[in-house]
Amino acid sequence: MYKKYEELRDKAGVTDYRVSMDTGIPKSTFSEWKSGRSKPKLEKLVKIADYFGVSIEYFLE
Repeated sequence: MYKKYEELRDKAGVTDYRVSMDTGIPKSTFSEWKSGRSKPKLEKLVKIADYFGVSIEYFLE
């Protein structure tokens, strides 16, 4: 999932900090996803999907 998020973030030209500020998801959460210490909860996936204008299914494929 993080790889897909990373691709969307880079394509949009934003940082984890910007996504965090715009979505309310703590920046540390992205680090936890990247390292594999945690997996995103559905509510956070929905926020990110909405932020980048993609469907939730994009992350679940």
